[in-house]
Amino acid sequence: MGGSMARETGPDFIEALARGLDVVRSFRPGRRVSTLSEIAADTGLARPTVRRILLTLTELGYVRAVERGYTLTPRVLELGMAYVNSLDMWDVARPHMERLVALTGESTSMAQLDGSDIVYVARVAVPKIVTLAVSIGTRFPAAATSMGKVLLAALDPAQLEKVLAEPGRSGINARWQPERPALEAALREVRAKGWALADQDLALGIRSIAAGVRNGDGTVVAALNVTVHAAETSVDKLTGEYLPLLLHAAADISHDWSLLDTAPMVVRG
Repeated sequence: MGGSMARETGPDFIEALARGLDVVRSFRPGRRVSTLSEIAADTGLARPTVRRILLTLTELGYVRAVERGYTLTPRVLELGMAYVNSLDMWDVARPHMERLVALTGESTSMAQLDGSDIVYVARVAVPKIVTLAVSIGTRFPAAATSMGKVLLAALDPAQLEKVLAEPGRSGINARWQPERPALEAALREVRAKGWALADQDLALGIRSIAAGVRNGDGTVVAALNVTVHAAETSVDKLTGEYLPLLLHAAADISHDWSLLDTAPMVVRG
C-alpha cells in the first residue's frame, strides 16, 4: 500500500495521525484479520511503529486483537458516518446531477409531489433563457411535466385518486390538460417504459425527460429530469442520447440514497 511514502505536507501536517489512518486503511476486504507483519508491509511502516498504532487504536476501540492478528471493530464506521449523517438526500444527489449537466450541457432538476403539483427540490441549471423560470420551490401541474408523470405513475390507484382530487396551486395553465382516460393511458406508458417524456406539454418550447429516484425501500420518492429547448434539441436526441445518461444518474442517486437510508446513525464497538 505504501502509505508512509513521502507526502506533500505543510508545517502543520501531523505525521502520526497520517500513519494511524494508513494502518486503518490497510485492512482489506477479504482479509478480515491482519497480522502486524502484513500491516507493516502494506503501509511501509516499521513494526514497532505499527505495534504502537495498533495498541492506540485498540485502546480507542477501533481495532481488536484476535487470534493470529488484529481486526477492525464496527466503531470504525463512525469515522465515515460522521460525514454521511451530516448530509441530506439532496446533498447526496447533487454530485450526480452536476455530472449529468456536464455530460448533456442541459439543466437538470429534481421534484417531489405535493398534491397534484410537483415542487422543485433540487436543481443544477445552465445559463439558458427558458419560457418558465424555475427555482427551488417552483410548482407545476404534475400531469403536464415529465417528472410529474413519473411520480404519478408510481402511485397505487388509491393514492393516485387522492392526489388528483387535490386542486393545483401552481397558477400555471398547462398546454396539456388531459381528461382522466388520456392521463391513465400516459401513466401506463410511463410504468411500462420506466421513464417519461413531456414534449411541450407544460409550455411551448419546453421539452423534458424524467426518471424516478428510489429510496432504500425501493419506493419512488422523487424524480430527476433533463430539460431542453424544443427548438434546439429533438425528441430523438433527448431520448436517444440524453435518456441513457439520465437513467444512469437516477440509478446512481437511488443507490446512494439506499446507502443513506440503511446507514446506522450511531455505531458502538
